[in-house]
Amino acid sequence: MKIIAEAGVNHNGSLDTAKKMVDAAVQAGADYIKFQTFHAHSLVTALCEAADYQKENAGASSQKDMLKNLELKYEDFKNLKAYCDEKGIGFLSTAFDEDSIDFIASLNPDYMKVPSGEITNLPFLRKMASTGIPVIISTGMSTPEEIAKALNPFRKAGYGNEDIILLHCTTQYPTPMEDVNLRAMQTVSGNFGHPGGYSDHTLGIEVPIAAATLGAKVVEKHFTLDRNMEGPDHKASLEPDELADMVRSIRNIEKALGHGVKEVKDSEKQNIIAARRSIVAARHIKQGEVITEEDITTKRPATGLSPMLWDKVVGSKAVKDFAPDDLIEIDESGWKLSMPSLGFNWK
Repeated sequence: MKIIAEAGVNHNGSLDTAKKMVDAAVQAGADYIKFQTFHAHSLVTALCEAADYQKENAGASSQKDMLKNLELKYEDFKNLKAYCDEKGIGFLSTAFDEDSIDFIASLNPDYMKVPSGEITNLPFLRKMASTGIPVIISTGMSTPEEIAKALNPFRKAGYGNEDIILLHCTTQYPTPMEDVNLRAMQTVSGNFGHPGGYSDHTLGIEVPIAAATLGAKVVEKHFTLDRNMEGPDHKASLEPDELADMVRSIRNIEKALGHGVKEVKDSEKQNIIAARRSIVAARHIKQGEVITEEDITTKRPATGLSPMLWDKVVGSKAVKDFAPDDLIEIDESGWKLSMPSLGFNWK
C-alpha cells in the first residue's frame, strides 16, 4: 500500500518550508509527498469567495488573493523534485490547470492526480488522460454517475484497470466522522473495477488506519509542520510526529492482515506444550486394569497423549502402574498422536 503525505499548500508559498516538509515526510516513512501546482489567475475568478473553512482558517475573503500567496513557481517544483530524488521519497503534485498538467508530466511522476474539484472538468480530464501517466482520482463531492463520466476520457485514451486508482474522499475540512462513509471506498472500487484508496480530511489517524484495514491501495493524508501556522489547511492536518504514528500504524496493520490462510505460526509453536493438555491419571491405576473415564483427566503440559484420543484410552488396559498426574501411555502407537502433530490447515 502507498502512503501519500499531502503537503498541499501547507508550505505557505515558501520553498524552504516545502523542503522541510519533504524531510518530515521522509522521517515519517511516507512513500510519496504531494504538493499542488496552480496559477491563481487561471483557477479562480476575482469574485470567487473563499470556502467557509478557508475564511475561518486563513481569514480569507477572496480565494484568488489567498491562492496567490500559496503559489510556488515551476522552478521551485523542479527543485523539489530533485530534492525528493535526493532524499529517496516519491514526488507528486496535483495540477490544477492544463499548463500545469504539461509541466508536472514533464517531471515524469509515478502518478498524475485529479483533485475532487476537477472531476467534472472535461477539458482538464482529457488533457490529463493525454499524458498516459497512471492517474489517481479523488472522488469527493461526486456521485457514481459523475465518477463514471470522469473515467470515460481515460478509458478512451487506453488506460487499463490498474492505471487508475479511485480515492474515496469527503471534501470537508475537517470531515465529521459521521460523514466519512468509509465503506464507500470498497463500493466505488468494486463497482468501477479500479484499485481503491482513501483521501482523508478527518482529525486524527484512526480513519486512515481503518482504510488500510479495509484494503486501501493508497492512503493520502494532509500534514503540516505546525498546525498553528496561518493558512487554509493547517488545522485539519497532521503534525510530523502524528504522521509518523499514522505510517507506523498502517505498516503494522499491513503485517497483521497476513495472507488469510489459517496456520500455526513459528512464534506460537513454542507455547503449544505449555498451553495444551495431555491425558493423565486422575488416581492410582494398576497395570492390566481397564481404564475408565473416572481414572483419567487432562492437564498441562502437552507432552503426552492428546485429549482428542480420549475415546481410545477409555476401555484400554493400563500398560503399567500409574500414579496421579502420570502421563497415560497405551500400547497402540499407530494412533498415538499429540496435539502438535495434528497439522490442520484451514482457509
